[in-house]
Amino acid sequence: MLAWVGFTLTFALARLVTGVIKIGDQDTGDVVVGGVHLHHYLWGIAIVVVAVAIYGLVDRSARTRSVMGAALGVGVALIVDEIALLVTLEDVYWTSEGWSSVAVAVIIIGVVGSALVATRSGRQDD
Repeated sequence: MLAWVGFTLTFALARLVTGVIKIGDQDTGDVVVGGVHLHHYLWGIAIVVVAVAIYGLVDRSARTRSVMGAALGVGVALIVDEIALLVTLEDVYWTSEGWSSVAVAVIIIGVVGSALVATRSGRQDD
């Protein structure tokens, strides 16, 4: 459940922040290192690898699983938000080709959300 919530909120936030960057807000900007724009899918990959893969091998407590679930959702959302860029290898974020990222995210949100409702409805813990 935390992965789904993390994914949904992060995807919406990523779209909002990139929209603000696009309209030219002076207080918000791209992350640039050495003249190279670091797309947010890189942060998503780092979160998935560090928080989930590496940390998950070290600590397997219930609290850690909750944190890893949320981190997985956040990381995957940052990657999916730029899936069109990863497929085309061109910055198509705000073009019609870029909307395939939105379509994939909406499908994930809908399918996973429906699966959560279907598997958790009427469930009572003893």
